[in-house]
Amino acid sequence: MKQKVTAVFDIGKTNKKFFLFDKDFKEVYKEYASFEEIEDEDGHPTENIHALQNWLKDVFHKILKSDKFAVKAINFSTYGASFVHLDENGKILTPLYNYTKEIDEDLVDEFYDKYGPELELTRTSGSSKSGMLNSGIQLYWLKYKKPEIFKNIKYSLHLPQYLSYIFSGVPLSEYTSIGCHTALWNYETKDYQDWVYKEEIHNILPPLVSTETSLNINYNGKRIKIGVGIHDSSSALLPYVRSVKKPFVLVSTGTWSIALNPFVDTPLTEADVAADCINYMRINGKPVKSSRLFLGNEYKIQVKKLSEKFNVDKDYHKTIHFNYDVYCEIMQHFKPSFKWESFSSKHMPEKTKYMYNDFSHAYHHLMVELVQLQVKSIRRIADLRAIDRLYVDGGFTDNEVYIKLLSYYLKGMKLRTTKASLGSALGAAIAISDTKLNSKFLKKNYALKKHVPFVISG
Repeated sequence: MKQKVTAVFDIGKTNKKFFLFDKDFKEVYKEYASFEEIEDEDGHPTENIHALQNWLKDVFHKILKSDKFAVKAINFSTYGASFVHLDENGKILTPLYNYTKEIDEDLVDEFYDKYGPELELTRTSGSSKSGMLNSGIQLYWLKYKKPEIFKNIKYSLHLPQYLSYIFSGVPLSEYTSIGCHTALWNYETKDYQDWVYKEEIHNILPPLVSTETSLNINYNGKRIKIGVGIHDSSSALLPYVRSVKKPFVLVSTGTWSIALNPFVDTPLTEADVAADCINYMRINGKPVKSSRLFLGNEYKIQVKKLSEKFNVDKDYHKTIHFNYDVYCEIMQHFKPSFKWESFSSKHMPEKTKYMYNDFSHAYHHLMVELVQLQVKSIRRIADLRAIDRLYVDGGFTDNEVYIKLLSYYLKGMKLRTTKASLGSALGAAIAISDTKLNSKFLKKNYALKKHVPFVISG
């Protein structure tokens, strides 16, 4: 007899993953892929949406023919701030514009002049002024910079909902995508922002449904429950919210490192906005106070430079373990020495200064600086006197130096890591299931691991 499973496509900026989970949410199959980026009409790198779409269909159709598995449900978790624009025939009208693409500052200023004040809009939407990283601003940009395209848009779908649409043919909007740093949602009125109605943007946003919505579709002759998709950060948070009873902070790591505090019920304050906090959204519509750091992106850039500087293999950094003696040595005369490319920090030098003769020392120094920024990001969104539990998931859980340093700098918190690859995928599977989770769920399904901070002797 075939094993009944839930399928999940978990689409990151770099890695595209496909999982099958059994009834207990144990992973029983996985498949990874990655694609070369293409360029949009301005030469900016972006996702190859057509290659992605073809891969999704090929993988899913192969699994449907499997003698081993019977797919009963499928859902989708992807990165946010990315729209797919469709005409009335379902044809894709534009490239999948990359949220790193720069747009005309004058247009952004015009938007905030029209619909600000900026502080108030940021506060009620939980979205700071971040250009294309606010997907609502993408729509405003399209309307005024590419009006010939905009007038042909029937629906604009966030990426998770577009992937759902590929399989269901039903265009929908969903709360976590609409509410996660988009400038579209008002957390006070629990509706779209006024500007969305004034600009008639709401006309191209499909009906808004709960994240837990699913569609029972006859797909290739098989009855399958198709989820509406979920923003990956909200998805990564879901298993923790459902199974951990005490207040906690989750740091979801990858290209972005996002610190999430789901234990707030109110919109951001002016002080929060000043500290560069934003909101993500739980599947029940409640805000998640958050701060984000382009940590994985910066790590990639700096490690490449270090590898070239010390003439080591590009993957050599993966072999470095935390070295207590090296740490103590570099901390004796420590000062910031890296110039960041993805963000700026208070004491950042004008130019990177390599202060060591070997890769290991330079790498430890890099990680100290990055982890110190990570700690600041966590402190921005939570009172650590009230919340003493910290969970870390995603790619950096495999980085021993990062985890050791984080545990040391936040030694008052109980630090736990979970298996790197499953976070947002499992959340997407749970979102369309009726299963209740118990307190042992993370230990059983996430390879939950405790970490004790090292002690400086002397």
